[in-house]
Amino acid sequence: MPPFEETAPTFAENSAGKALHFSNFSGGVVLADDSGLVVPALGGAPGVYSARYAGPGASDADRVQKLLREMKGLQGENRRASFVCVTSLAQGGHILAVLSDLAEGVITTEPRGSDGFGYDPVFFFERLGRTYAEITRDEKNQYSHRGKAFRKALAFMQGRLP
Repeated sequence: MPPFEETAPTFAENSAGKALHFSNFSGGVVLADDSGLVVPALGGAPGVYSARYAGPGASDADRVQKLLREMKGLQGENRRASFVCVTSLAQGGHILAVLSDLAEGVITTEPRGSDGFGYDPVFFFERLGRTYAEITRDEKNQYSHRGKAFRKALAFMQGRLP
C-alpha cells in the first residue's frame, strides 16, 4: 500500500486522513490514530510534531531534552500539558467516526522512571502522583489518552456510542 504522509495541522485531520487513505485498500473497517503532547505555554508544541520535535532521527531522550530546554524557567500553570489522542474509523473511503480523549498532567523538570516511551518520563500524572514512566502498564492503559480514545472507538464499534 502507498504510505500516508501526516502533513495536516491537527491530530484529527491526520487520524482521519490515515483512516480514509487505508480504508481504500481494505474491505473492512480501518482504525487509525494520531496522538501527541500539547503544552499550551509553548503554543501547543510539540503537538502534531511530537515524534519529530527534535528533528529527523532524534531519539525519545533527544525530544525530552529539547522539551525541557524550551520549558526551562517556566513554573506553575505554565508547566501544564496534555497528551491527546484522536482515533478515526473509516470504511470504503468514508469516515464512520472521529473520537478523541486526553490525559492532563504537568511537565517535570527532569525525567523520572524507566518504563514507557516518548515523553512519559517527564509527564507527571497528578491523579497517581507519578510520571507515566513510573506507573504500571495497567495504570497507563486505564488513564492514558490512547487507552481512553481506543475504548471510545471500541464502544462506537459495539454500538454503545452515538
